Amino acid sequence: MGEIKSGEKTRVLVVGATGYIGKRIVRACLAEGHETYVLQRPEIGLDIEKVQLLFSFKKLGARLVEASFSDHQSLVSAVKLVDVVVSTMSGVHFRSHNILVQLKLVEAIKEAGNVKRFLPSEFGMDPPRMGHALPPGRETFDQKMEVRHAIQAAGIPYTYVVGACFAAYFAGNLSQMETLLPPKKKANIYGDGNVKVVFADEDDIAKYTAKTLDDPRTVNKTVYIRPQDNVLTQNELVKIWEKLTGNELEKTNIVAKDFLANIEHMEIPHQAGIGHFYHIFYEGCLTDHEIREDEEASSLYPDVKYKRMDDYLRMFL
Repeated sequence: MGEIKSGEKTRVLVVGATGYIGKRIVRACLAEGHETYVLQRPEIGLDIEKVQLLFSFKKLGARLVEASFSDHQSLVSAVKLVDVVVSTMSGVHFRSHNILVQLKLVEAIKEAGNVKRFLPSEFGMDPPRMGHALPPGRETFDQKMEVRHAIQAAGIPYTYVVGACFAAYFAGNLSQMETLLPPKKKANIYGDGNVKVVFADEDDIAKYTAKTLDDPRTVNKTVYIRPQDNVLTQNELVKIWEKLTGNELEKTNIVAKDFLANIEHMEIPHQAGIGHFYHIFYEGCLTDHEIREDEEASSLYPDVKYKRMDDYLRMFL
């Protein structure tokens, strides 16, 4: 597991390539000039949209590699083709929840012995800081930590990309729950609305990931996505929208006690969502700590002209 030689094309395998963030990372890796491989699982079956997406990647220059999590040797053969493995397995309760499947990937990488970097599925809150998280959402962080421990126990070089709210889920709706569109008249404000939150366009997250995966500065580091202009309070986000539209929203402040009321009676996915919102908007888990020995993506890669939230929100006008 040596370093990637400078000047050589990095060979990257993306696992979970047909998923929400995975498809963006495939495109970003291709744009970055990486020799990009995509795991094609036979379990895809008759899912026509995923099949078509895979072959759209092939048209762009990606190479499809067939392997299955139920066939260890096929995984070993797949990872032997590349220098870097990027996993984007889903870990949210309202979709599929596959974080621990990555342990099979860790075993394959360990046996193959050639992979120079592994980026497990992260991209959100930093798991080591979330040991206090509310259940059932804490399960995601506990499982991500289990994967991290396995990676490090196997001696596999890694990079963890974390630290931002996906704009499509948190910015376009002004952080309102149960909708992905901006409210027309009323907005709920969490607490006093002055807790700093990090928002990032998903395409920018993919670009940063594609750049960090073979950067020697990021080996065995956590890379936080915290672009300065997108570190905003919920109040600031709402004001951006109000300025764009010329309309002032009616705002209702929700104290933490009321926000968490009756959480135990909700369905599991809703409980997890409430917990995550609580940690982000009431506790400030994305911004309540300094980045010290680790790295920050927008500082490492100033050439990425990340999308500011005023630009992002314009699509909803």
